Amino acid sequence: MVRVLDYDPGWPQAFEREAERIRSALGRHALSVEHVGSTAVPGLAAKPVIDILLVVANSAAESDYRAAVESAGFVLRAREPEWFEHRFFDKTPAGSNVGINLHVFSAGCPEIQRMLAFRDHLRAHAEDRELYTRVKRELAQRPWRDIEEYAQAKNTVVDTIHSRIDTGA
Repeated sequence: MVRVLDYDPGWPQAFEREAERIRSALGRHALSVEHVGSTAVPGLAAKPVIDILLVVANSAAESDYRAAVESAGFVLRAREPEWFEHRFFDKTPAGSNVGINLHVFSAGCPEIQRMLAFRDHLRAHAEDRELYTRVKRELAQRPWRDIEEYAQAKNTVVDTIHSRIDTGA
């Protein structure tokens, strides 16, 4: 079962702690570190997982950043060369009930703007925030083989919201 919790005002602080670790570990290689995903939107229900977007010069050049990311406690879980050379790391800090997902993309990747636009739209539009919360809570009640199946089930509502962003509605 997927756990979707009410918004926790501690999530931004959890992000800031991890972002500082990432910036300290990567130095100049961290071009941008952003809080994305549902925990980045005040008032939005979410799984207790902080999603972090890390922008580097070239995500395929893992030798530029991987060791530093791993020194900050993250484990490489996926390489997706077919999807903008995305790299996915995660960790669960000791003593925490909040996980951390780290998404690494190259500077200029269109997915960066897409993620930020979705976050910013939900921050500014209560009706879409409420719609997204409602759908996520409904979907969380269903049995899923894995978290990816749940994520795929959200695509219809995510696409609906993105269509409003793309048209400025």
